[in-house]
Amino acid sequence: MPARLPRLLPELVLLLCVDAGYKYGRKVANGHTEAAYHHADGVWSFERALHFPSEQGVQRLMLHWDWVVHLANYLYATVHFPAMVIFLGYMFARHRAHYLWIRRAIVIQTLLALLGHCFFPLAPPRLAPGTGMIDTASVYGPAVYGKPDGDSMANQFAAMPSLHVGWALAIAIGLIAATRSRYRWLWLLHPVITLLVVVGTANHYWLDGLAGSLLLAVALAVVPAPDPAHAQAPATHWAWPLKRGPRSA
Repeated sequence: MPARLPRLLPELVLLLCVDAGYKYGRKVANGHTEAAYHHADGVWSFERALHFPSEQGVQRLMLHWDWVVHLANYLYATVHFPAMVIFLGYMFARHRAHYLWIRRAIVIQTLLALLGHCFFPLAPPRLAPGTGMIDTASVYGPAVYGKPDGDSMANQFAAMPSLHVGWALAIAIGLIAATRSRYRWLWLLHPVITLLVVVGTANHYWLDGLAGSLLLAVALAVVPAPDPAHAQAPATHWAWPLKRGPRSA
């Protein structure tokens, strides 16, 4: 643990650099269409061989109710990134030591996910004809993606791993660890619902969500736990760049 808890400006610079690097890396990893479809066939066959529940079954159940489909599409399109921004802001303001711990884990998880996008391009179920699934966003709205473009920043062949699920789990674990409410375990509903959403909308396979969660586990295994001297002390100021945070014991 460093001598000081994190300060705002360096954290913003770091997170913006990670976000920009991740987006650029996804673009660099784009264009491997043939490999992406080949891997999609392999993932689908592997899941069936291990008797995973069918993603198609989740989508068929969801399609019984139009409002569920629209809600799932909306959640997929709008919650992922804003939820992470709000979570990190809250943790920085109220639980600074836990913020540092979970932020480190999320950065490692995100960079490891980028390696997955680069070395294992994967077409999502909505683009893989062998799955028999539809792109619910394009059919029911709101639409998220256009026609796949091998030179686009929006790499549609980067399904493995799912950061929608991985980040949702990171948010849940961070809030469970930092808070003391008897209901804090309900935060686990966030990654569960997210997993059902990304599968039901045909944007990810079960294995994508599992891989995103395993990357978080790897990151948490190598990140030092919050310093007990700071873990229970609420952040009383925003520690702007010219202010020093409290020193550790």
